[in-house]
Amino acid sequence: MKYIIAVIRPEKLDEVKEALREIDVSRMTVTEVQGYGRQRGYLDETMGIDKGIRFVRKVKLEIAVNDEFVEPTINTLLKVARSEDGRIGDGKIFILPLEEVIRIRTGERGREAI
Repeated sequence: MKYIIAVIRPEKLDEVKEALREIDVSRMTVTEVQGYGRQRGYLDETMGIDKGIRFVRKVKLEIAVNDEFVEPTINTLLKVARSEDGRIGDGKIFILPLEEVIRIRTGERGREAI
């Protein structure tokens, strides 16, 4: 089992969600987040006053998958979340080992709980 965290552009969310559903990945948590990476945010200058670097709006997807869904999920995210010209700020994918999952309602554990 793996825990996949993807940080993507907000405008890509619906397209990514639909593409993941097509490969049978339909359980995820989505959070609106702010941050910056290589682009270091953007400078906000209003009326000649430098207000410094601002965070960029992103969407964070958290997806727990069984091993056979890891590569299809990654490939789908790479294909759909990337902008046409592959711009800085398209996002990141983090893949972490997932030691255990427990469904609270039934007490199921592991693969069945995902």
